Amino acid sequence: MMMYMIIVKASNQSEEEKAPSKELMLQMDRYNDLLEDAGIKIMAKGLHPTKEAIRISFVDGNKLMTKGPFYPSSEHIAGFFLIDVRSEEEAMRWFDKAPDPIGNNQGVIELRKVY
Repeated sequence: MMMYMIIVKASNQSEEEKAPSKELMLQMDRYNDLLEDAGIKIMAKGLHPTKEAIRISFVDGNKLMTKGPFYPSSEHIAGFFLIDVRSEEEAMRWFDKAPDPIGNNQGVIELRKVY
């Protein structure tokens, strides 16, 4: 088995903690249920916006600690699904079934294999 992470990229909407539409929530719940029913879902979680985050940058041998928010929001993660599948092809099939996490053809998701 191989683990893959389906990463939901952040948006201005997720960073501002604007609730998704009821229809979008239903789509995400259905997708979550499909992953669970297939027995491949390990975990699915949303993340708080970057205004609650802290970042450490390593610069010239020093640590620089910065509190959020961080911009642009499209470079950050709003949530993820962690799945355990038999092959990259299976991961791609499940990835392709994921709904647009933002709606209105504005969402971005990314598939990454876990070491």
